[in-house]
Amino acid sequence: MSDPVHDTLGDRLRLLGTQMPAPTLPAAEIRRRADRRRRRRHALGATAACTAAALCLAVPSVLHSPGPHQGSALNSPEPQQGAATTAASSASASPHPPAAFTVTSTRTVPIDAGAVAEILASCLGSDASQYHAVIAVRTPVASATKDGVVLAVNSAHQYVQCESKGNKGTSMSTPPTFINDRLWGTGHLIEFFDAVSSPAGTGQILSLGAGHYEPGVAKVTISYGDDPTQYPAVMADGAFVYSAAISTELTRDSFPPFPYVHAYNADGKEIYNQKTQPTVKDARP
Repeated sequence: MSDPVHDTLGDRLRLLGTQMPAPTLPAAEIRRRADRRRRRRHALGATAACTAAALCLAVPSVLHSPGPHQGSALNSPEPQQGAATTAASSASASPHPPAAFTVTSTRTVPIDAGAVAEILASCLGSDASQYHAVIAVRTPVASATKDGVVLAVNSAHQYVQCESKGNKGTSMSTPPTFINDRLWGTGHLIEFFDAVSSPAGTGQILSLGAGHYEPGVAKVTISYGDDPTQYPAVMADGAFVYSAAISTELTRDSFPPFPYVHAYNADGKEIYNQKTQPTVKDARP
C-alpha cells in the first residue's frame, strides 16, 4: 500500500536534486490537495485498512464509528439477498471505501469433545484444567491459521477465547483470558472480546469474533457493513460467537465489511445496536 508520508518525503528529495519550475496551480487547489493528503494520513492511522493478503485485527467496538440506523430485520442464517454495496455518498466521503461483498455462509458445526480438550490444552497450557468449554465450533470457511474457536469459562467467571486450526489452539491476547468489565457497549449489555478478518482464499475472507452478554439479552445477531441483514450468533452460558464466510474483492483502497453486534430481549425488542451505540468502557487499570 502506498504510504502518503513516505511518498511526500520522496517527492521533496527528488525536488532537491532536480530543477523544476514553480507550481502553476492556484493557491486554493494547492491547499485542497494538502488537506486531502492530511485526511488520508489520518484515515490510514485510524483504521489500519487491510489488503486481501494481510491479516486484519480489530476490536469492532473501538474501530466502528456511529452510522445511520440500518433497520433490524431478522433473517435466517443463510442470506437470501445478493451482494451488499455501500451507498455512493458514504464511499465518496471516505478515502478507503468498503468493498462490495456477499455473506455466503454463517453455518458452524460443533467441535468434538476430544478436539476441544486438545485446543484448550495447547492454548492455555497448565491453566486449561481450570476452564470448561461453553462454545466450540468450526467456522464456515478456513483461513491459513483459523478454522474454529473455543470459548471457555472458569469458576471466577473469566472467559477465554481460543481460535483453532485443526486441534491446535491459539489466542490473540496474552494472557488469553478476558476478565468481565473489559470492553462494554453502551448500556453495559454486550462485552466485546477479540475479532478478526483474515484471508480465506481468493476473493474470500473469514470473519470471526466473540463476546459476553448480560442477563436480559435473549438473542444476539450480527450484521455486516451497510447490509441490514442480521445473522444469529451462537450463544451459551453468557458467551456468544459469530463467524461468516464473506466473498469480496479487496483492493488497497478498500476494507472488509465491519461486523456489528445487535442484542434483543425476550420480547424481541432491540436493546443494543453497535452501529448506533458503539461507546465502550475499558475498566482495566
